[in-house]
Amino acid sequence: MNSKIECAQWILCPNCGNKTRTKVYEDTVVQNFPLYCTKCKTEVRVDITQLKMTVNK
Repeated sequence: MNSKIECAQWILCPNCGNKTRTKVYEDTVVQNFPLYCTKCKTEVRVDITQLKMTVNK
């Protein structure tokens, strides 16, 4: 087993604030990711680095 505990978070929808079905870890780097929310039925392009999300316009 890995002795280091990894920090992980569920991505929240920038429109409604609910959890999406996407999970990211500390070392995850994503650019122009099409994040889809099943509750509000919207798709938003996001960048994620070090558990911080920015919305692309």
